[in-house]
Amino acid sequence: MSVRQPVVLGTRGSKLALVQANACAERLRTSGLAVEIRVIKTTSEHRPNTPLSVIDQRDVFTRQLDEALLRGEIDLAVHSAKDVPTEVPQGISLAAITERHDPSDVLVSGEGYDVDGLPEGAVVATSSLRRRAQLLHRRSDLRIVEIRGNVDTRIRKMREGAADALVLARAGLERLGLDVPHTVIPPEIMLPAVSQGALAVATLEGHPQQGAIREALNYEPTEKEVRAERTMLNALEGGCRVPVGALGKSSNRSELSLQGIVASPDGALHYSGEVTGEEPEEVGGRLARDLLEQGAGVVLAEIREVRS
Repeated sequence: MSVRQPVVLGTRGSKLALVQANACAERLRTSGLAVEIRVIKTTSEHRPNTPLSVIDQRDVFTRQLDEALLRGEIDLAVHSAKDVPTEVPQGISLAAITERHDPSDVLVSGEGYDVDGLPEGAVVATSSLRRRAQLLHRRSDLRIVEIRGNVDTRIRKMREGAADALVLARAGLERLGLDVPHTVIPPEIMLPAVSQGALAVATLEGHPQQGAIREALNYEPTEKEVRAERTMLNALEGGCRVPVGALGKSSNRSELSLQGIVASPDGALHYSGEVTGEEPEEVGGRLARDLLEQGAGVVLAEIREVRS
């Protein structure tokens, strides 16, 4: 009798990435697949002290995993969905989108501040242009500083005095089981990153286990939300490193609502909208057109010009 070879699951090596990979591996094993986990270093880990805005590479967290897939070294890769570029390499497909954790951002501080309660001129740490733009739109007095490292490292740097507060994804804190003082930032102050809180599972197109992987890991309501958000981002010609936020919500019926924002890095310009519909790609495309008609293209063009 032949022994079925395990599927090889590729992941980044951070504590959060390993927690996410192991959660997916357990569900695959429960479905009957044998799984081997393989850690692969990505660009962000090779350049740990370089600000993401300087790296300015849409696949900064995914390129090496994509290359391992294409070389046949791994069978699937597990990513934070927000890190996956809207256009994946030829030959690769997103086989599954997992059930989403709370996509909200949180403000971490020793004092448990909320955004409006931060002291005048407070220093807030984040490497995200999206978070910077929305914070400054709400509180132009804040001083935003870059911060890199895994979640534990960023919290340690804040506690050592690098900042008064730190913005993180709530899903990351929950997955790591970290009990640190924080307040949830409501969507009217800060919309999350596209696909935040969900995991994306990539395979080669036509992989023999693709169907089994999808059946074990895909969650259709989240997949609809993520498809709408990624369509919006793609239509805006944005990547992971632009100040764009989105939040899709699918109802028990077929209806889907989608909120989106584009803001200038200094927070001075802020374009927002919300649409509803049934087809995720139509909803995402319609909201992108609405934002561009409002003038969001000016912000995106200026960012592209600066980076070129």
